[in-house]
Amino acid sequence: MKKQVLLTAALLSATSIMAQKLAYPQAPKDGTVDTYFGVQIADPYRPLENDSSKATAEWVAAENKVTQEYLSRIPFRGKLLKRMKELANYEKVSAPSYIKPIDKWLFYKNDGLQNQSVLYIMDRLGDEKNARVFLNPNQLSTDGTVALKGIYFSHNGKYAAYAISRSGSDWQEFYVMDAKTGKLLDDHITWAKFSGAAWQGDGFYYSSYDTPQKGHEFSNVNSVQKIYYHKIGTPQSEDVLFYQNPANPMRFYSVSVNEEETMMFLYESGAGSGNTVYVRDLRQPDSQFIQMTSNLDLQYNLVETIGDKMYFLTNDGAPKNRLMVADLKHPGFSDWKTLVPESKDMLEGVTFADGKIILTYMKDASSHVYVYSMDGKQLSEIKLPTLGSAGFYGEKDRKEVFYSFSSFTVPTTIYQYDLSTANSKVYAAPKVKFKESDYVCEQVFYPSKDGTKIPLFITYKKGLKRNGKNPVFLYGYGGFSIAMSPYFSSIRIPFIENGGIYAQACLRGGSEYGEEWHIAGTKMQKQNVFNDFISAGEWLIENKYTSKDYLAIVGGSNGGLLVGACMTQRPDLFKVCIPQVGVMDMLRYHKFTIGWNWAPDYGTSAESKEMFDYLRAYSPLHNLRPGTKYPATLVTTADHDDRVVPAHSFKFAATLQAANAADTPTLIRIDTKAGHGSGKPLSKQLEEQADIYGFILYNMGLKY
Repeated sequence: MKKQVLLTAALLSATSIMAQKLAYPQAPKDGTVDTYFGVQIADPYRPLENDSSKATAEWVAAENKVTQEYLSRIPFRGKLLKRMKELANYEKVSAPSYIKPIDKWLFYKNDGLQNQSVLYIMDRLGDEKNARVFLNPNQLSTDGTVALKGIYFSHNGKYAAYAISRSGSDWQEFYVMDAKTGKLLDDHITWAKFSGAAWQGDGFYYSSYDTPQKGHEFSNVNSVQKIYYHKIGTPQSEDVLFYQNPANPMRFYSVSVNEEETMMFLYESGAGSGNTVYVRDLRQPDSQFIQMTSNLDLQYNLVETIGDKMYFLTNDGAPKNRLMVADLKHPGFSDWKTLVPESKDMLEGVTFADGKIILTYMKDASSHVYVYSMDGKQLSEIKLPTLGSAGFYGEKDRKEVFYSFSSFTVPTTIYQYDLSTANSKVYAAPKVKFKESDYVCEQVFYPSKDGTKIPLFITYKKGLKRNGKNPVFLYGYGGFSIAMSPYFSSIRIPFIENGGIYAQACLRGGSEYGEEWHIAGTKMQKQNVFNDFISAGEWLIENKYTSKDYLAIVGGSNGGLLVGACMTQRPDLFKVCIPQVGVMDMLRYHKFTIGWNWAPDYGTSAESKEMFDYLRAYSPLHNLRPGTKYPATLVTTADHDDRVVPAHSFKFAATLQAANAADTPTLIRIDTKAGHGSGKPLSKQLEEQADIYGFILYNMGLKY
């Protein structure tokens, strides 16, 4: 199939819709003015925060009409979507997981273009050809908008509880199956959120909120999370309230029980960047929880329990993490022992298998993996195929070890690793319709505004000329201790196989270099993140990879905030901006759903005059200036996004449309029956990405 090369694409005619001034619908307005520390701040589009009003619904419909008319007239959009579907149509298989209570193996598989991956069960490892469907989420809805969020087997092997979400919402529902027959039982739990199912006996614990106000299920603040115990065979109305803490309503609470059902753990988080942990000895009648840790700004992640020992991955006293062991007899942190001390690289993952420990480190945002003895001595390194990201799977009392590996040019491949021979072999490799050897991925380190070296991955087709005319898709996130490691996406291929460059920056605010790197991009250091991203664009231009006429920036959620802040600070630098499901109103973000949970990274406008001033100085919504020429912008959001409510994008888009002095399009794409992104059907993902890439190329004056 012959492709047109972007580099030689003709400019679109002057009569194209790109050059036309679009007519945008009038958004509902009022005279709202808020006062912060004596400073008055107008919020004229406040009515758009009412997600159930007729006026908002009419505005959404009118905006979508304008957007869809524009996108449908991009002449190559259909061709682009066709190629994306062709590339996405390959079998995707997960690593198999051993389920001890039922002595079976489970794995996920997607035949190619299925909206949701299907969960399969097999009696023996390697017997995929005889595997049976255990749960098919595609049968839970007609349009693929019901997603499987997790499955949890009872320790006695009788039951499997599974969690679903509808239309991309964070709200969860639990159903229960007979683990042996697959028969669906009558048990049904609603209004759970950020919850697993922690089994003890013939019941499980889950975390939920009170039933929300009708009509505001996806926008009102969630407070006082409660833990309930559900006994199988009883209605939810009879579930026993196990724990709540109304004194601290803006926190998360959950429990877990180890497989031997000897220990129960209670976790508290949401008031800092970390969590606290409590433990209870279930062998002792009427035992109480004992507090193990006390600093909500530090992370304590339980990895494994063996006998009375508890293994934790923590950044307490180790910004790049260390592995520690605690004893149930003396569980307080002061009695924990360091098993593997902090290293120069970030320790990101711990897996126990066959009497050994596999530690995954992050070095310059890529995975490096080592095998350790149970007494903390390094034994060997597990060599990976190239620079990329690896995730390991194993059980403490089994010899089987699997890992997934991917990079920008290597589709996710499953390997089986033999601890006794130190050999890896391919277990499942995808067949994607593109040639890996045709592409190059390089990593560079560029200086940010303050001189800090920032890692940048650049992926492109071999033979690319650095002439300043290559279209660049620059992606970033920069927050919440989330690393931007290499990963594969078939959606990028149509762009890079035709001369485009995919660039991914590892900004401060992430976890690439540990907690200090994260903190350097939070609160009153948040501007560092924007400087890092702007500097990435400037470096790509200075080094002739591209120019400002061919530079697009893209990011979602906190990355949507990133794009919004950078385009308002440097509207001259970018040709196209795509803020996806972004946090755009930094003065009010904490007033919706679980927005209060982001305060450790952002601070809030209520906590001090200094914090208010700082947030106001970069808040994307509050830094749009009438009469300014802004880049072509496509804002994306969804009607069921209850993580970052659509009001952020609504108000930003309305304000941008009123302020923009250029003839560039400023559109908003509002998806239906979709949320923040998790669980979105593949068909919806492909449609959205075809719109995004099509919008980018079209507004650069390029064809596909």
